[in-house]
Amino acid sequence: MSTAHPQPANEPVAAPSTLGRTPEEEQIRALADTLVLAYGLHPEDITRIPEGTATDNYAVVDQAGRRHFAKVYRSREHLDPERSSVELSEYCADAGVPAARATRTREHELITTNGRLPMSLWSYVPHTGSAEGGLRGARWAAIGTAMGRLHNRLAAHSAGVPTLEPGAAVCDVAASRDRFERLVHAYQHMPRLGEFETWALQAARERLAILGGVERALAVLPQLTFQVLHGDMAGPNILFQDDEVAAIVDFRPPAPGYLAWEIARLGCDPKSVLDSSAESWLTGYTDLTLAYRDANPKASADDLVSSLRVGCAAMLCSAFPLSVPVERPHILDAATEAYGRVRHEAALMLLDRLPAMEEALRDALR
Repeated sequence: MSTAHPQPANEPVAAPSTLGRTPEEEQIRALADTLVLAYGLHPEDITRIPEGTATDNYAVVDQAGRRHFAKVYRSREHLDPERSSVELSEYCADAGVPAARATRTREHELITTNGRLPMSLWSYVPHTGSAEGGLRGARWAAIGTAMGRLHNRLAAHSAGVPTLEPGAAVCDVAASRDRFERLVHAYQHMPRLGEFETWALQAARERLAILGGVERALAVLPQLTFQVLHGDMAGPNILFQDDEVAAIVDFRPPAPGYLAWEIARLGCDPKSVLDSSAESWLTGYTDLTLAYRDANPKASADDLVSSLRVGCAAMLCSAFPLSVPVERPHILDAATEAYGRVRHEAALMLLDRLPAMEEALRDALR
């Protein structure tokens, strides 16, 4: 949607009566006002980007034809963690990691709170696609290199020195067992089950039956690296230009976690696991870990090999999205149902082939 014609740089765009304007049109008007006031940027066009679970995101074109990405925060009450997330992205970008950079306001702030909307502004990365939907070909090694550089940089962050923690603690199997038992009970007491609910009940029972095996699989893990991480290393947050990583986006506030889990979060993406043969997927995963080690030589072979077991266990211990019809039925759609089935199948495949895959990966890393 186009905004008003440019105004003088020191004045916000005038806000006319909201009569007849939809909530989205009013938000775009408020965004235009804030862009002028905080950034001196006169928008010619603002378009809503559907993605975004915790923020409202927009593509902005200014009067000079430059493109920007605007992230509008839905509350002013919790901006300190959001600011920490932006600072973490800047910290990584300063070391040459392909992390997104925020545009500073006129007052050199990363997040503006002076306008009608709290927001941050970012350079728009053109001609990109995300890693959502799986990795393939040369992208395996590219993301391994980018993630290795990222973790190498984060290991030096002041929020925490890397430590070694028991690998078995990466998943709370007892809590998962309790949650699946409650989920089965909830499904059994529903008046009627649809096709997905029927499948989800069966899948939850199947998870309960194998959680003992998951617990035993975790018990043999060595100590693993625990350090500051990106926090949400998922496919939608990795932007590619062709087969090169253009930007890593949407950092979470700096907090420690298992390095092996963050590697698996992306490498063991269910669609990546199932979109090709197990052998082909393992070849890609091996390419990722080899490139990762080259970019982060401090990483131990234990972290890299154990990431397979960690990723498999984490998927099997997670109730999402089996729990959606019970806990958040309003978000259930065809895509969520399909993801639930794919995630369950991928986790079972990994569990079935785990010893052989670990042995092959360890041999490749020697």
